[in-house]
Amino acid sequence: MSDVEQAAFRRAAGHFASGIVVVTTATGHAMTVSAFASVSLDPPLVLFCAEKIARFHDAVLEAGSWAVSILAEDDEKTARWLATRGRPLDGQLDGLAHHPGPATGAPALDDALAVLECQTDAVHDGGDHSIIVGRVVGVDAPQDPAIPASPAAPASPAAPASPAGAYRRLGDPAG
Repeated sequence: MSDVEQAAFRRAAGHFASGIVVVTTATGHAMTVSAFASVSLDPPLVLFCAEKIARFHDAVLEAGSWAVSILAEDDEKTARWLATRGRPLDGQLDGLAHHPGPATGAPALDDALAVLECQTDAVHDGGDHSIIVGRVVGVDAPQDPAIPASPAAPASPAAPASPAGAYRRLGDPAG
């Protein structure tokens, strides 16, 4: 047990803006994720964190492969729906335009800024979460003329959020 108060930790972490992604499995499980990061270019690796008590946790570990759809700032409705605890397991993606990813078969959201298809490479303990590392086996990232292709390019306009669920654009006052 930690000496840090959980509510205070959540409030502090909520000040760190991050992009929002949806992770999906070929069986149709899906979950909104804000704890996502690029890990390595060679080999191409990414990670996300899944709460161990979430239904998605066991589903993604059993699947062994998954897709990451990087959401745009106007996809808050999608992000909130797939972050809703207890939503029905069947038809989670009904009403959301998607297609099977060519490398994994996991659903890729049609409106995503980019999609990464991954195979689980490692799973690490992270307290009440698992840190799931995936080797990228497929990429769909159309070049956006507004985003320079250089390595020093600014971050894409992904939807910033906080663990507390306060979706807002960077630069907007805290809500």
